[in-house]
Amino acid sequence: MLASVAQSPKISIIPQPVEVKEGNGTFVVNASTKIFLSKEDASIKKVAASLNGEISAAAGFALNIAVGSRIEKNAIYLQLLPTPDAKLGDEGYRLVSNVNEVTISANKPAGLFYGVQTLLQLLPNEIESKQVVKNKKWTIPVVSIMDNPRFAWRGLMLDVSRHFFTKDEVKIFIDDMARYKYNRMHFHLTDDQGWRIEIKSLPKLTEVGAWNVKKTGRFNFFTPPADDEPRNYGGFYTQDDIKELIAYAKDRFVEIMPEIDIPGHSMAAVASYPELTCTPGTYKVNSGEQFMNWYDGGFSAMIDNTLCPANEKVYTFLDKVFGEISALFPFEYIHMGGDECAKNFWEINPQIKELMQREKLKDMHEVQSYFVGRVNKIIKSKGKKMMGWDEILEGGLVEGAAVMSWRGMKGGIEAVKLGHEVVMTPNSHVYLDYMQTDGAIEPPVYASLRLKKVYELEPVPEGVNPKMIKGTQGNIWSEQLFTNRHLQYMVWPRAFAVSEVAWSPKTTRNWNDFIGRVEDHFDRFNYANRKFAPSIYDPVVNAKKNEKNTLFVDFDSEINGLDIHYSFDNSFPDSYYPKYTGKSIEVPVDAAPMKLISYRNGKPIGRMMTITIEELKKRAGKNKVNTNEE
Repeated sequence: MLASVAQSPKISIIPQPVEVKEGNGTFVVNASTKIFLSKEDASIKKVAASLNGEISAAAGFALNIAVGSRIEKNAIYLQLLPTPDAKLGDEGYRLVSNVNEVTISANKPAGLFYGVQTLLQLLPNEIESKQVVKNKKWTIPVVSIMDNPRFAWRGLMLDVSRHFFTKDEVKIFIDDMARYKYNRMHFHLTDDQGWRIEIKSLPKLTEVGAWNVKKTGRFNFFTPPADDEPRNYGGFYTQDDIKELIAYAKDRFVEIMPEIDIPGHSMAAVASYPELTCTPGTYKVNSGEQFMNWYDGGFSAMIDNTLCPANEKVYTFLDKVFGEISALFPFEYIHMGGDECAKNFWEINPQIKELMQREKLKDMHEVQSYFVGRVNKIIKSKGKKMMGWDEILEGGLVEGAAVMSWRGMKGGIEAVKLGHEVVMTPNSHVYLDYMQTDGAIEPPVYASLRLKKVYELEPVPEGVNPKMIKGTQGNIWSEQLFTNRHLQYMVWPRAFAVSEVAWSPKTTRNWNDFIGRVEDHFDRFNYANRKFAPSIYDPVVNAKKNEKNTLFVDFDSEINGLDIHYSFDNSFPDSYYPKYTGKSIEVPVDAAPMKLISYRNGKPIGRMMTITIEELKKRAGKNKVNTNEE
């Protein structure tokens, strides 16, 4: 007979804590376990209630919550420290468990909340279930954890303009954020496809601007709507909805930053109030049909979608908008957008020319800078600070503005040198609407971003004062996101990587260790019925040609231990088909579309991929394969 050895459950926490010391044995949560609070405090009670709610949903029993000292075994203690621990700051915590009890201590309620999120991740994966899991032992490993975040700004941006997400769907998004210790939700509320927030003094913004024509297919390739097609697709949040979301987020220690994207991206506003444009005409909220020309090195608008910097009505309009926004949102910043403003209509407008002459503005960048300066004064007059995308640097950055650097790191570096605070959110690493794997099996977007690339982000460039980098965030633009399920698919697991970059020490990050934890959390997501992308199992496909114009393919993978099997005869490969050995594969002259799939330990784990020979030739381009491999 083999001796039975008690083992502690595997510890798999995202984001990785600062210090983890594992012990032996487990603490068992059962119907007799109690939650004790160190003091009578409404915030601590909410944290305890959230923990109790998770346990009750999955285990089928609720724990008794009481205020009390450390007098009982079989207890979970949540305590605010009477003397602050300098290592923990406002959001850090200590979690210590033994076979009799679990103690989470922190300086502030936020730290207790994050400690509880870690505690939930120490429980079996079934804790994520919304249905009672029977005959399960709810164990917590004996462990000592000290943890605090690297950055104060740990954000995700949600675009609800291109496609509207309901209040309840936004709450789910906030729940998922909080589980992984995010604390900033950037709320992209306005764009060309919809104005999503009630402004009571400007009712047409939601009467007209919140609605377009429902289209199904691929955004930016839709046919233009007919005049008689119903404009009933979209929606908006009332001010009461916004208050409810802010309170909901606050209970989860998430601050919401609103964005009103101006002067470009303003078709919904212009459709509602046409007098705000430089270009008189009839305007309608965009439904996803093309109205911008994008080309190497720039872009232009086919229809003017901007607010007019030379029109005083615009600033009266914005004073009303930011007045009501400021009264609603307690967060210190308001984001004014400022990105991708097409200026080709400005260039031919007599009002703009007159403005340039009067204000001594040299070019269109300075025209936009003039506009940004006026907006900054309005926002400051409401008691708020302004933030904008890195285009607000062009033409001169206004005093006191913070910058979100999205076109790589360059804008952020420049802003820091000018003395401005920065949130690093480069599209090269954190644009979560990009394809996650090969375009052969992903909904098509103009760029790809694999999980490993996200994990490689370092928000503090060399030579930059780290105190000026507020943090980082992932951005989720919703042009191609038609449902909440697809939103989840695009966000996870890449948001795991962003959370670890934002929270964990740079020195502890390890890709192979991270991937192991990601796979454990896939299991948690299955119990929670959250959708995620299994893209880490899909091969990376590269094509090359030699000097004889012979086509070759190579495969790679983000994770170790995958076997890649392929075919060129239109059949579906399995583990009995040829396996990639690391040597370039010559594509047969008359090959049918290539099919490939990844296996691990003899079982399929990746998705079946099909790539046409024409696509492989396109990818090959001018690449040359090493002739020694031929």
